[in-house]
Amino acid sequence: MRLTKKAAALALASCMALSLTACGGGSTEETTAAGGAAEETTAAADDAAETEEAAEVANKDKPLVWFNRQPSNSSTGELDMAALSFNDNTYYVGFDANQGAELQGTMVKEYIEANIDTIDRNGDGIIGYVLAIGDIGHNDSIARTRGVRNALGTGVEANGEIDSNPVGTNTDGTATIVQDGTLEVNGKSYIVRELASQEMKNSAGATWDAATAGNAINTWSASFGDSIDVVVSNNDGMGMSMFNAWSKDNGVPTFGYDANSDAVAAIAEGYGGTISQHADVQAYLTLRVLRNALDGVDIDTGIGTADEAGNVLTDDVYVYREEERSYYALNVAVTAENYQDFTDSTVTYAPVSNQLDAAEHPEKTVWLDIYNAADNFLSSTYQPLLQKYDDLLNLKVDYIGGDGQTESNITNRLGNPSQYDAFAINMVKTDNAASYTALLSQ
Repeated sequence: MRLTKKAAALALASCMALSLTACGGGSTEETTAAGGAAEETTAAADDAAETEEAAEVANKDKPLVWFNRQPSNSSTGELDMAALSFNDNTYYVGFDANQGAELQGTMVKEYIEANIDTIDRNGDGIIGYVLAIGDIGHNDSIARTRGVRNALGTGVEANGEIDSNPVGTNTDGTATIVQDGTLEVNGKSYIVRELASQEMKNSAGATWDAATAGNAINTWSASFGDSIDVVVSNNDGMGMSMFNAWSKDNGVPTFGYDANSDAVAAIAEGYGGTISQHADVQAYLTLRVLRNALDGVDIDTGIGTADEAGNVLTDDVYVYREEERSYYALNVAVTAENYQDFTDSTVTYAPVSNQLDAAEHPEKTVWLDIYNAADNFLSSTYQPLLQKYDDLLNLKVDYIGGDGQTESNITNRLGNPSQYDAFAINMVKTDNAASYTALLSQ
């Protein structure tokens, strides 16, 4: 029906032009005026047809990117392929969790080995560490817990994977969720023990909670004292809370994840290290995938294939897994050797920082939510990067901040999806993709 209306409009415009120029005795000026009128009518018809076409795109068919939380079963880790293939323009953007988790574990192990002469604070031959777990049902949190336990030899397999559950307390080494690991350094053998670990979840239900982590380290240090030789965290928000609350003053190395600016700066003050998940690349991919879908161009444009502005990524900073419809940024360890290269986490990635031509890529509107407005990484690093890239990609983005506890706090603010051209969704829980797709399917 839409094409019929456009054709009719064009036909009417043509008839007007013919009738005006065929009236005999008309001057050149009259003919020119007639042609101009026809062109204006044709242009108006085109605009009307395009507006109608845009208005008729169903919400369920609009580009959708899941980011930061991959739709998946929080118990098994199995990907939710129904959500990841919601429509032809649906993708996930995140980072390679397993590669990053392995890096974090290796970073902690290498630090212990390099500082073995001083790290055992009470000289008992046991390298004791405590672990802050972000969210027991979050794939990234699970991977990081497993990565540390695998590297330090403290992991115990359960159902074919290293158990990622919190151990509670394990000062005597008798827990069944973890085991004592062993490190051989300079001809001497050391026991590595996970003294305690817990999910950092506050009373309101918010996970990855920094304040809870700060309270936990105070409780642990009061109980375990100088048995704690290393502090490890699933992210920098919790890691920095523990560092500032206790480990900085006590000279205990603390390791986090995310390369937040405050954590990177703290490496100069004794923070052991962190992992950059290339948030600059993730933020770019989050919006670039939407831009490409909205423009109707190949999804690889400006990603693996240079666009007309010269934006392109190399395969050492990201990977695309077609069977998962997912883009993953690769991770980099940030330590005392290289931390000065990461002091500003909100700088866009230079190879993809070129402005797109607004004439070729007209402004489009995007609805985007951050699951928890108080999350340090997302609010202090990821969103500032998104806000720089939205300008470069000519996207008008509405940023919605959630409470980190319930999906309804976010979904209640997606009351009129028809006013947006695309969506970028960061869920509270990885299981809850249907809460959003149901709204877009109405």
